[in-house]
Amino acid sequence: MSKFIQNYLSRRVLSRTAILALDILMIVFSCLFMYLVRYGFDGLTAEIRSDGTTVGLFLIIFNIISFVSLRTFSGILRFSSFTDLLRIVYALVLGYVLTFIAIVIIRKSNPLFHLDNLTYISIYFLNTFLMIFSRILVKEVYETITGSDMKPVNVFIYGTKEAGISVAKALKGNNEFNYRVLGFISDESHMIGKELMGVTIYENNQDIFRILVSKNVHTIIVSPQKMEEIKNSALLANFVDHDISLLTTVPINEWNGSLKSKEQLKDIQIEDLLPRDPIRINMIEIASNIEGKRVMVTGAGGSIGSEIVRQVASFNPNSIILIDQAETPLHNLKLELKEKWRDLRTEILVANVSNHSRMDKIFSKTRPQYIFHAAAYKHVPMMEVNVSEAIQTNVLGTKIVADLSVKYNANKFVMVSTDKAVNPSNVMGCSKRICEIYVQSLAKKIEKSGEKSTQFITTRFGNVLGSNGSVIPLFKDQIKHGGPVTVTHPEIIRYFMTIPEACQLVLEAGAMGNGGEIFIFDMGKPVKILDLAKRMIRLSGSKNIKIEFTGLRNGEKLYEELLNHAEYTKPTHHEKIMIANVREYEYDEISRMIDSLIKVSYEYDDMRTVRKMKEIVPEFQSINSPFEAVDRVLEKVSKETL
Repeated sequence: MSKFIQNYLSRRVLSRTAILALDILMIVFSCLFMYLVRYGFDGLTAEIRSDGTTVGLFLIIFNIISFVSLRTFSGILRFSSFTDLLRIVYALVLGYVLTFIAIVIIRKSNPLFHLDNLTYISIYFLNTFLMIFSRILVKEVYETITGSDMKPVNVFIYGTKEAGISVAKALKGNNEFNYRVLGFISDESHMIGKELMGVTIYENNQDIFRILVSKNVHTIIVSPQKMEEIKNSALLANFVDHDISLLTTVPINEWNGSLKSKEQLKDIQIEDLLPRDPIRINMIEIASNIEGKRVMVTGAGGSIGSEIVRQVASFNPNSIILIDQAETPLHNLKLELKEKWRDLRTEILVANVSNHSRMDKIFSKTRPQYIFHAAAYKHVPMMEVNVSEAIQTNVLGTKIVADLSVKYNANKFVMVSTDKAVNPSNVMGCSKRICEIYVQSLAKKIEKSGEKSTQFITTRFGNVLGSNGSVIPLFKDQIKHGGPVTVTHPEIIRYFMTIPEACQLVLEAGAMGNGGEIFIFDMGKPVKILDLAKRMIRLSGSKNIKIEFTGLRNGEKLYEELLNHAEYTKPTHHEKIMIANVREYEYDEISRMIDSLIKVSYEYDDMRTVRKMKEIVPEFQSINSPFEAVDRVLEKVSKETL
């Protein structure tokens, strides 16, 4: 029966004219009722009735003007929100004030005009009560008839400042959400135990979970203001670990007056639950390095490269030259730049950094002053079975771009490296370490010659959240399809940083570098991948999703290092950036060895190529890989030599 009524009502909505007419009738009724209370039937003389009619007419005229101005009758009564009720109060105040001004003017010409102030105020309060009560009554009746099968979801609001209160008011006044606020959570000691909007404010401690269970609350809505305060702490992760769903809203300045739909509520992302201190960079120093310069970004279509392009674009460069061999992401980035930075000069070039003649032509034409070299193959398992490609793109590509930077007098060359280059256990990590060695030895050669030439800077950091092929997009896709979520090992840990944070530090390191440094970034605390997977499953709200352990992949470590054991660091003026002191190589010797390695790579003999790599980087010890055989051969040769 309720379903029939619901379907019937859903097709019928009271017109705006009808709502306005009802509101006018309530004004008339308020006047008549309060005049009867004040004067009684016997006291309503002809003069009083005449004056009362005048008051009623003025109230109708001025309130119609205020109703139309504030659109009090434009909504659907059964879906009235707190904002709608507030709008009614504002409109009535405006209408009654204008009417009172008119009455004051009439009284000046007619001192015997019958209306005392107490009666007038009583008419206002009765009118306000009737209009608000009518909306609430319609809303409650509709919900009683149609909402028997819609059990409200109990929620707590995290945050007791303006934003948290606004969220609570929006939820209480809007049936669209079907949430019932049963409490607030605060980190401010002076607020604990007090009441707000009729519910208690609780402290965020271990007792909160007992309270949530007792009140049958499984969802917490974090105010956008509180979200900004605590997203870099572990406070939210604790809720997820106790199977509490977390939601937040879009920023208040995007509400357009109020929360009206569930689209304005959004799930808190896993990125917000990883404890990381916010990163602040020296914008002035970076801007002075980039503003007005011709900037080249290789690997511009990738996760890191494209974010570097976006951040560089905001520093007003003379032009940006985008290099990548991946056509589609490069095209997508071109469209984005055209939309956001229409006046920015860009050159979008499909090119392979290992193609010397193509890159030479590009350098001679564009003459870049500032180069961010992010082009590289980065997937560990893929490079274990594509060794020659790793050498030809990562090593040869870096050598070509670095040499051309010197040839065409670029000011700075900033290379993006990885923590996998430290004590490498796989081909990809070792190839990046060889790149670091070449770039640093070239910088030292330039320094010794006394020439004023390109400054070479290397930046080294760990995994970036949400980058192409990273674990978080993979887990999201697996959860979306019902699992299982695959983790290689229960004890595997990784350092994480967001893409914008990593790129900001790359820009900062590039600005502070003088040449020859390898900068490492403070990646915060390492994260256990198993815990990451569990939290993502809980955040999704999905049930019965299994986690499967697939075993370490070829060349994969349980943990990554940011520094070799023999290395040590020096601080910089940025607390998140350190300079690594590493073993230095003579340029002529390392250049000869790298040329030999590149030559061998074109024979596509993986064992020979990897052996050459291990000769250049003796600390390269393969893990869970066929190339462990090369380590055994080299160890045997070393013993025989001794």
